[in-house]
Amino acid sequence: MAGLWFEEFSVDQVFEHEIRRTVTEADNVWFCGATYNPAAIHIDAEYCKGTEFGRPLMNSIFTLGLVIGLSVQDTTLGTTVANLGMTDVRFPSPVFAGDTIRSTTKVLEVRDSKSRPNAGIVTFLHQGFNQKGQEVSTCKRQALMLRKVPA
Repeated sequence: MAGLWFEEFSVDQVFEHEIRRTVTEADNVWFCGATYNPAAIHIDAEYCKGTEFGRPLMNSIFTLGLVIGLSVQDTTLGTTVANLGMTDVRFPSPVFAGDTIRSTTKVLEVRDSKSRPNAGIVTFLHQGFNQKGQEVSTCKRQALMLRKVPA
């Protein structure tokens, strides 16, 4: 397994994820189409010329998914049962086509599952940064993680 088992996580553990990804206009157009989001701020370059940004913004839900996705290989690949929820989601800086996104993860809480002896709950803080070091996304995520050895 590439991911870690519940017992392998500890509070304040930090992951600097190695994989980065440069986002493209095609990513944005595809994601907006796949999610039925026709907002001009994402897909209409002419409209965006008149905004404060001057160009299309990457869809923030795409950004959030990418930031979490970049964490999976180091944390939850093959060892997670399910996401339980996400809170405190913020997008402090915009993301544009051509930006390169990297991700970090900090473990905030580790606790036993009351209903599943084969799993525990880990709360992660995921943060995404662009190539300039600006934070572009942050969220807390609770995941139900498999135990290596059931309790």
